[in-house]
Order: sequence, then structure tokens, then C-alpha cells
Amino acid sequence: MHSNATDRILRLKAVLALTGLTRSTLYRKMEAGTFPASTQISTRCIGWRESAVTCWIDNPMTYEAAPPPER
Repeated sequence: MHSNATDRILRLKAVLALTGLTRSTLYRKMEAGTFPASTQISTRCIGWRESAVTCWIDNPMTYEAAPPPER
């Protein structure tokens, strides 16, 4: 497991570069629950936690995103 002390928020271009996925594949995987969900940074800005993306990179075939918290 990776330390949360150095966890960064990655923007879309960085996530695409790290994973090798296309934008449409990334969003399709997010919808299917097989890629980490994005985090809202500001009104028009989203990002992904580096630790979550790294976890996916370590084992993309069996990754399952945690269900969203209930409100």
C-alpha cells in the first residue's frame, strides 16, 4: 500500500499518460466501476488520487472501485 502522506491529485492528462488509456476508455471504466472515481477539485476541475491510480496500475484486471458513500 502507498503512503497517503505523499498522495497527490492528478489531472486528466497525467492519468492518461500514466495508464495509457484513452479519455473515452477511462470514463467507460469509471462508469463500470473498474477504475477509480474522480474527485471534484473545483467547479470545472476534477482529478484522481495518485494512490488510487497506482493501485489500479498495479492490478488493472481485478480492480473494483469502492462504492460511493451514501448521503
